[in-house]
Amino acid sequence: MKIMMLTNTFTPHVGGVARSVERFTAEYRRQGHRVLIVAPVFEGMPEEERDVVRIPAIQRFNGSDFSVVLPVPGFLGTAVERFRPDIIHSHHPFLLGSTAMRLAITHNLPLVFTHHTMYEQYTHYVPGDSETMKKFAVSLATSYANLCNRVIAPSESIREILLERGVTTPVDVVPTGVRLADFRRSSGRGMRLALDIPVDAFVVGHLGRLAPEKNLEFLARSVARFMQNRPRVHFLLVGSGPSLGPVTGIFARHGVGDRLHHVGVLDQPLLAGAYRAMDLFAFASESETQGMVLTEAMAAGVPVVALDAPGVREVVADGINGRLLAGDSGDDFVAALAAIADCGEKELQRLRRGAAATAEKFSLANCARRALDIYEQLEKQDFKEQEREYQQFGRLLRAIKGEWDVVRTIARAAGSVLIPAD
Repeated sequence: MKIMMLTNTFTPHVGGVARSVERFTAEYRRQGHRVLIVAPVFEGMPEEERDVVRIPAIQRFNGSDFSVVLPVPGFLGTAVERFRPDIIHSHHPFLLGSTAMRLAITHNLPLVFTHHTMYEQYTHYVPGDSETMKKFAVSLATSYANLCNRVIAPSESIREILLERGVTTPVDVVPTGVRLADFRRSSGRGMRLALDIPVDAFVVGHLGRLAPEKNLEFLARSVARFMQNRPRVHFLLVGSGPSLGPVTGIFARHGVGDRLHHVGVLDQPLLAGAYRAMDLFAFASESETQGMVLTEAMAAGVPVVALDAPGVREVVADGINGRLLAGDSGDDFVAALAAIADCGEKELQRLRRGAAATAEKFSLANCARRALDIYEQLEKQDFKEQEREYQQFGRLLRAIKGEWDVVRTIARAAGSVLIPAD
């Protein structure tokens, strides 16, 4: 089968969507299928890539670590003609998502859309962020989903949200799986030695893109408070992003900055080494659609303390593989960290076994097989007469752009009045 993936984020960008696309692509190829990826240009991307078409893009849009694609060049059409895909799989409802829809209509191909992201929680990256823009983000994703032939939700709780929002296209739940063996090869001792973390320290860790929507300042305050009277506890932070500065400042103000160990983006086998260096994984994001880093941590045998949220509750079972906390109380988060740190080796081993057992349910091979079954079902159908629906979606995109322009104009006008010329 020939599968064409279009995504606004891909390596070397760090984030759940990029990792999901990369992981599924590798597994599809391992199983004998061909995959062509269409993605923006990113700083530091590999010079040579197998079956990847890069689209020119604006880097670090509005202070984020995202790229925003420019108008799609003509050579993409040539690449599509040469590849002759059987399936078009879109990973976003905008930018290259629109390109995916045009390609599906032009070539009479099925269009699959994975709803990776709760887009309304990312509008702070858009100039003129407003409640109206959040509503438009929900409307855009819902309308796009209803123009696709199949929608994939990474977790059951996201599927339920999509149905509540009015998605009528069939929605299947397919999480991004984990290559379990990748996370069981390291002891973690080498990572601790490299970062000057004592071998006998209790290490709380976090890994991911360091951005505001991940609720990292709450996490940092909770972990730093937990560490204050526990000199044996260290915190290992893996990743990069705009929230690194605020997080570092919080640890410094709590007097535990010397026990914060930060490393940037890691690839295997160092990634597994980082997880294996942790005794406990801390997670406070409420914007997830699936708990990819949670399943990775558990594949390494690391229990988790997390806030209850969509995409998280499917992975973290309270008292089985960690703690799942209702609400967003910092006191409760600190208490949960302390309870596991003080529980004793026998109880900690029980939680580790529970984590490893949970990870078994998220095998990459099994998840990829479920997605391939969806592709195979769609291959047998005909997808003509989709042009009219696409035109309706185009009108929605223009409406969103109009709202953005109005809000941005008002913001600029207010700024010129309120901010004195200097």
